[in-house]
Amino acid sequence: MEKRQILFGKYEMGRFLGKGTFAKVYYGKKLDSNDSVAIKVISKDQVNKQGMMDQIQREISVMRLVRHPNVVEIKEIMATKTKIYFIMEYVKGGELFTKVARGKLREDLARKYFQQLIAAVDYCHSRGVSHRDLKPENLLLDENGDLKVSDFGLSALPEQQRIDGLLHTQCGTPAYVAPEVLRKKGYDGAKADIWSCGVILYVLLSGYLPFQDQNLMNMYKKIFKAEFDFPPWISPDARRLISKLLVADPNRRIAIPAIMRVPWFRKNFIRSSSFQIREKEEAPIFHDLNSTNQDADQGANSSKQSGSGGLRKSISTPAFFNAFAFISSMSSGFDLSSLIETKKKTGSMFTSRCSAEAIVDKIEVAAEGLKFGVAKEKDFKLRLEGTAEGRKGKLAVTAEVYEVAAEVAVVEFSKSAGDTLEYVKFCEEDVRPALKDIVWTWQGDTSTSCNGNGVVNGGEPTNTTKS
Repeated sequence: MEKRQILFGKYEMGRFLGKGTFAKVYYGKKLDSNDSVAIKVISKDQVNKQGMMDQIQREISVMRLVRHPNVVEIKEIMATKTKIYFIMEYVKGGELFTKVARGKLREDLARKYFQQLIAAVDYCHSRGVSHRDLKPENLLLDENGDLKVSDFGLSALPEQQRIDGLLHTQCGTPAYVAPEVLRKKGYDGAKADIWSCGVILYVLLSGYLPFQDQNLMNMYKKIFKAEFDFPPWISPDARRLISKLLVADPNRRIAIPAIMRVPWFRKNFIRSSSFQIREKEEAPIFHDLNSTNQDADQGANSSKQSGSGGLRKSISTPAFFNAFAFISSMSSGFDLSSLIETKKKTGSMFTSRCSAEAIVDKIEVAAEGLKFGVAKEKDFKLRLEGTAEGRKGKLAVTAEVYEVAAEVAVVEFSKSAGDTLEYVKFCEEDVRPALKDIVWTWQGDTSTSCNGNGVVNGGEPTNTTKS
């Protein structure tokens, strides 16, 4: 009888599903619920030898950001001394490519997949993520026939843009790559993704690629000119949309809000509710077994969870911030915990040597000055809500004060509702200047400090008193 392979005392690892450059993917089951999962196993040694740890970090950061019904979900990240494990949603329907390889799809089915693709890509873009390798092989289908975007290994975040605000890395699959990516002069990742979506829609409706040639350079010439023909069976309405997607000039290419207004696209379109999306935004749990001698392959079942919970002394004092969460959040070099931290979060947390009461009062005054409504909740928690309608409704932000030690508090901001990029702008451009008097250290910054009178000093505070 074959011995069961148990990971971390939580998952049973089963049959081999596939292989990538640095990873092998296996079918798995969660022991307590019997739910199916996919387990992606990455060798740290191979990744380090190839200098690809940044890419792995970026993929984790991106998948942590994009929690959407039409994106493959990452559930947990676990690590031992030798391996990193992604525990991911198991999508049993396989690749969309397999379905397309059998021939063109019915227009209503192609439209459904395209609608779900655009909904997922729109959400990714709203969180600053460009996929950069959209193609039918990276689009999976679940048991309900719904589309899931996968493989964010080549994706980009805003911090990868150069001083010109553009991306410059040539990547992707040639037949699906936008002309501006091939030109090596810099490109907008979101606009390049829209081109790829246009190629995918063409493929779904025709059964073959719009730009084909045995000679790669000839194919590139066709891409540069957006030179393609329609088969006779593609409807006029679908042709019009594809013609707006496959425009060589990215500045003239249709944008997603305009795509969503096209009558052909809107037919039977069901947008995922903000509630559904918010439910999936909870960050995956991270376990690090670096400090143990056991490897998960040998059945390790102990773990350290980097949650941010803490013990509360009483209802009149803030929560004690979990020390592991504090260290891993404020230091970029703490074991593998940096893998689940994203640069998006930088600037959303600071330490202060002021009292919790003084911090809450200051945040309340600052919020009102920024025209945000303030609702005080129990346990040193505030909910701030903007008055202006943003891209995804009004921005709502939660601010919570934790006590780390007798004279040190951590203040953490998190987005409750609204657009992520608007939230990042709020943290960087509004919150930082407004709260400079009470800040000791912003996450990722060099030290500044607050004395008892609310005066900021460089380095160690002078005459610090508890207010």
